[in-house]
Amino acid sequence: MTETPDVLVVGAGLAGLSAATRLHRSGVRVTVLEAADDVGGRVRTDELDGFRLDRGFQVLLPAYPAIRRLVAVDELRLRKFTRGTITADHRWLAGPWHGLPAIEGLTRFLARHPSDGVRMAALVSRDFLAPDSVVRKDNQRTTAEEFRRWGLSASTIEKVLRPFLAGVFLDPALSTSSRLFHLLWRSFLRGGGALPSEGMQALPRSLAAGLPTETIRTDSAVAEVTHDGVRTKSGKHLTARAVVVATDGETASQLLPGVEPPEWHAVTTFYYRASAPPLRSPTLLVDGTSGLLINTAVISEVAPEYAPEGSALIAASVPDRADTHLEAQVRERLAFLYRTDTSAWELLRAYALPRALPVFPAGAPLRRPVRVGDGRYVCGDHRDTPSVQGALVSGQRAATAVLADLGRL
Repeated sequence: MTETPDVLVVGAGLAGLSAATRLHRSGVRVTVLEAADDVGGRVRTDELDGFRLDRGFQVLLPAYPAIRRLVAVDELRLRKFTRGTITADHRWLAGPWHGLPAIEGLTRFLARHPSDGVRMAALVSRDFLAPDSVVRKDNQRTTAEEFRRWGLSASTIEKVLRPFLAGVFLDPALSTSSRLFHLLWRSFLRGGGALPSEGMQALPRSLAAGLPTETIRTDSAVAEVTHDGVRTKSGKHLTARAVVVATDGETASQLLPGVEPPEWHAVTTFYYRASAPPLRSPTLLVDGTSGLLINTAVISEVAPEYAPEGSALIAASVPDRADTHLEAQVRERLAFLYRTDTSAWELLRAYALPRALPVFPAGAPLRRPVRVGDGRYVCGDHRDTPSVQGALVSGQRAATAVLADLGRL
């Protein structure tokens, strides 16, 4: 490093790259120190025999406001999921424009649950159209309590909403704050879910591409935040006027006394290769009856670039458990869900992630402080909402606090 930076950012995940982008655009000299061999943090994609495997089942919501502000979305070449689901009994719940199966599924649902249809329509309209102040309204309810408040039946909650949202929150109990549900639901309604054609890591790489090459230093794990900078695990002492810790919440609590570590939701995601897709649709199949899987999807039907020609890529996730020994049970359940023989499917990789997503309980604040001391700042999805949106916003907030303290606003 030939020039002492004004700011050191510890971590090149979404929050750290977001902070560095804001600082760089404001003319501040910034260096990003990343412990791993590439950018992304928890948003990484591995390449294996022509397959792209995201580390854990991840979906991007293009309608996130921070995505529209910070990322050249067109460059991600997004491939979209169906805005709807298929239930374990193979009933579609999606807009009628998705064809005859969706029309039949929606008709059957409305015939069996007419009151739920009305209440779901009201819930969709409210979250789609209401101003932010309404969607962000403070309350102390869990998501499960919120569904009951809206009068939705136990059948609809258990078979449709719980498995769908458990895949989003990694929280089968739906104890997650209802405020987070409304915010994410709003973005889903406005833009659906999607995958970048080159994998989810294309998102942090897009952010990194906007920074000078010398800004990011990989394989540079930080051991300590000192009074005037940081000390790396290799023994180097780097100085700066400000330090932004943009790691996961557990690591941040070790580097910055006073930052409380979050509780975590775990997930185990299994990836399989098959000779043919067991479902020819880019639609999430939700499983609300087994108590094991929560969702599965033929990823190559969503984004063909995730698999080599002649092969299909299937993902299946078990929420709140980090245990690859569940594979035999998962394979058996997939055979039931897809109504096919899975014995010949090749297990490509299983990701057991004990720290996949911070817990966000009812009553949790939407934002936590990012300024933690003189010249010391923290950001990450543990400071805002546990989501891509939260990570990006927290990075922007931390950068704004730095600029204010440096007199650059």
